[in-house]
Amino acid sequence: MEGQSIKETVKQKYGEAALRVQSGGSSCCGAAPIGESCCDPITSNLYDAAQADQIPEEALKASLGCGNPTALAQLHPGETVLDLGSGGGIDVLLSARRVGPAGKAYGLDMTDEMLALANENKRKVGVENVEFLKGEIENIPLPDCSVDVIISNCVINLSADKDRVLREAFRVLKPGGRLAVSDVATRGEIDPQIRESVLLWVGCVAGALDEEEYRSKLAGAGFEQIDMEPTRVYRAEDAREFLTASGIDVDVLAPQVNGRFFSAFVRAVKPAAAKPAQSCCGPTCCK
Repeated sequence: MEGQSIKETVKQKYGEAALRVQSGGSSCCGAAPIGESCCDPITSNLYDAAQADQIPEEALKASLGCGNPTALAQLHPGETVLDLGSGGGIDVLLSARRVGPAGKAYGLDMTDEMLALANENKRKVGVENVEFLKGEIENIPLPDCSVDVIISNCVINLSADKDRVLREAFRVLKPGGRLAVSDVATRGEIDPQIRESVLLWVGCVAGALDEEEYRSKLAGAGFEQIDMEPTRVYRAEDAREFLTASGIDVDVLAPQVNGRFFSAFVRAVKPAAAKPAQSCCGPTCCK
């Protein structure tokens, strides 16, 4: 599938998800709070009740993430945080509380409908240290060395140019800045037909990198202290209802899926003593 068609498909599906939430529905099953049932094991039960109480219900329903980076990332008062692919704003709003009034939380999204929903959620929460930006994660509209922490929730894997995303993340991070994202990764060979399914692209599966390739791309962008911590390992049976409703034969799919797809918390650091070239995005640092 060509990169542009992937981007347009993701943009359309996420726009539709935002509109469903605004009309009183949810994004497929959404990121239901822990303890509530949901047919999608990737997006369900990611946020505990205490976190859910801090944000509008619409932000929770619009989440299509695969993890909870705000629960695992180390955020400190006064820091600047950037969420790549911020959707309805759930992780931005939670991060804004943790960095406090002296800090700043940016959300970046390419979908007008999600940005409108995110800004409405911001208004409902009443936070001042949040700004939602329109743009693509391959071209972050922020200056070099302007962010302390980058978070993302199952969005980097949807990009057709992950190398560029990681280079851009490296560029905007300050020396010593941290990448702390939730994403889906794979182990072993995966049938190309599964990877190319448009439905599964938006469901966070088909764009997933092999875990070793993910590490290699992070290192190639300049990151150090790379770590991948599995948070959920998926089995097709766990998503029988979700997959069957999408016209997928679970019994056929299971041997190709079980144990090969997992959500991970991905950590990496931009070197604190980076060479001057590494603070820019010139040919010497954007490998």
